[in-house]
Amino acid sequence: MTQKTGPWRITFDTNPDDCNLRCIMCEEHSIYSPCQDKRRERGEPRRRMSVDLIRKVLKESQGSPLREIIPSTMGEPLLFRKFGEIIDLCHEYKVKMNLTTNGTFPKLGATKWAEKIVPITSDVKISWNGATKRTSELIMIGSNFESRLQNVKDFITVRDRIAAQGGNFCRVTFQLTFIELGLEEIPDVIKLAASLGVNRVKGHHLWVFTDQMKNQTLRRSSESIRRWNRIVEVANETVEKYRLPNGVKVILENIYQLDDHAIEELLPKGVCPFLGEEAWVSAEGRFGPCCAPDEDRKTLGDFGNLSEKSIEEIWNSKKYQDLKSNYLKHDVCKGCNMRKNIEDHCENNSEAELANL
Repeated sequence: MTQKTGPWRITFDTNPDDCNLRCIMCEEHSIYSPCQDKRRERGEPRRRMSVDLIRKVLKESQGSPLREIIPSTMGEPLLFRKFGEIIDLCHEYKVKMNLTTNGTFPKLGATKWAEKIVPITSDVKISWNGATKRTSELIMIGSNFESRLQNVKDFITVRDRIAAQGGNFCRVTFQLTFIELGLEEIPDVIKLAASLGVNRVKGHHLWVFTDQMKNQTLRRSSESIRRWNRIVEVANETVEKYRLPNGVKVILENIYQLDDHAIEELLPKGVCPFLGEEAWVSAEGRFGPCCAPDEDRKTLGDFGNLSEKSIEEIWNSKKYQDLKSNYLKHDVCKGCNMRKNIEDHCENNSEAELANL
């Protein structure tokens, strides 16, 4: 029987307007972002996805490469009122969840959330933008460093207990946005990860949404790139010296040196890691080809709404196939912070395959 075509992973923007923090680099909830104020001025309700839409897409995707879903990465997914139903859908359709959370573990606390989440997750990415209380709380406004640190410890305690009992092993990741405020503390974040049992430190360079954040991008000048490259050297030394409790190295992802051309284009020969691989679905059901900021993503085309079309229909459409072949004609793709070296892209895909065997 021929396998259906489609993405191996889908991100569902379940509740982008719900968050309990105001991280300065966030497109939606930053203290510098006008998005939520404008939504309220327009009298628009918070965007919240119908669980029925998620069920429809998962049902359509049976027999396809789909093996993983991500609940909202804009907003705090654990605030989604029907998050428990998403967990149930993962069990029902035998797909893993890849979760990004701000580490506050609202409502239930880290231990109870871990007991629910760990059995069906491949990876839990916890936003972590500093190794000290001052830096962390300057970036993730509204957060409490000590509380989140204890949450990580509690979560990993449950993760390790479930794994030791023969259950699912869930990788834990510290997810960073590479910005000026947190630059010098990246090596210490790696040390902290190793001491806690956090398996991976991953990040990406800043998408600049507002004038106030222009001085935070590390791609703004040759001098800022030089300082980034120095930290990359220290990070690579740190990951060799400070190991996880089992002696394994913390995985570093996207922490590599840049050339001066990165001011304009991160990797001129880099490839898109998403097209033909992953898909995004807005709270309203709109198909998105990548994780670019929403207004930028809309410039890539209107591919249809998954309330009206099947995921396979959109995936095989001429418009989407044309984008796959010609994405570098778009300015947003040329300047994208997420492009990868072809070797790294192939390696990461292989690791993803192995992780899901």
